[in-house]
Amino acid sequence: MLFPDKADNRHVQNTLNLEESMFMESLEKHYSACDIEARILAAVRAAGLIPEQHLSPEALGALDHFHTGGLRASRELLELAKIPPDARVLDIGAGLAGPARLLASVLGCHVDCIEMSPDFCAGAVLLNRLTGLDERIKIHKCSALDLPFPDDSFDVVWMQNVGMNIADKQTLYGEIYRVLKPGGLYAFQEMAAGETLTSYFPLPWATDPADSFLISSEEIRLLLGSNGFIAELFEDTSDAHLSMTPADMGPSPLTLGVYVDNLAQKAGNARRSLQEGQIRLVRGVFRVE
Repeated sequence: MLFPDKADNRHVQNTLNLEESMFMESLEKHYSACDIEARILAAVRAAGLIPEQHLSPEALGALDHFHTGGLRASRELLELAKIPPDARVLDIGAGLAGPARLLASVLGCHVDCIEMSPDFCAGAVLLNRLTGLDERIKIHKCSALDLPFPDDSFDVVWMQNVGMNIADKQTLYGEIYRVLKPGGLYAFQEMAAGETLTSYFPLPWATDPADSFLISSEEIRLLLGSNGFIAELFEDTSDAHLSMTPADMGPSPLTLGVYVDNLAQKAGNARRSLQEGQIRLVRGVFRVE
C-alpha cells in the first residue's frame, strides 16, 4: 500500500503526463500536413523546377521558411549572428529545415534539426535530398525539452518562432545552454506577449489559446540571463516588420500554403495581433559564458 504522500505524487505525475500527452496531440494536429511529400513535389513541378536536379535553397525560400518574415528574416538573423563557417548548429523547431539549408549552403555548417511534427520531418528530409544537402543536415523527431545530445555539442543554437508552443521555457533555455559549447551562440527570433491578451485565433502557431504560451520580451531576457546567457543583441522588430511591403513576385505555387491550412486566416490574425499590440516580434543573439 502506498503512503498518502507517494500516492498524491504519483497522481500529480500521472495528471501531468496526461496533460502533456493531450497537448502534444493537439500540437501535432495543428502542424499536421497529410501527404506533405506529394504536395511539395507537385508545387515544385508547378513552379517549373525539376526535382530530379539539385534545387537551390534560395529557390525554395517562400516554401520552407515557416516563420514571421520568411527567408528575409532568416537572412537578417544570419547576418546579425555572425556565425563562423563550418560551425556545428542545432536548429530547434526546424519545420521544413529551410534555415538549416540556408546555413549549410551559405556557410558550410553541419546542422542538426529538432522537429516534433512527423509530417514536417518527412518534408525536411525530402527537401534536403532535393537540394543535395542531406549529408550536412540531420533531422531528429524529438522534444526541445529533452535534447538527445551531450553537453557542449554545438557552436550555435538557432530558433525561429518556436517558444510560443513551449510552456516550460526554463527547461528549454536550460537545455539550450547545456548543449552549447563555452562561448557558443543562441540566435533566435520569437513572438512575445504584448500589452493585452491575444484574442484572434487561429494563429500560425496555435489553433486556440490553449496551444499558445507567450511571455513578454522582458521575461525572455530575464529567463535567458538567469540561465547564464549574455545578450549581444536583443531588439523588438515589430514596427519594422509591419512597415515592410512584401515583394511582389507574382503568383507562385511555392508558398507556405502548400502545407499550412487556412494560411490567409492565420497570417491575417497574426498581423492584426501585431498591429494591435497583442503580440510583439523580437530577435536576439546571446552568448553563453
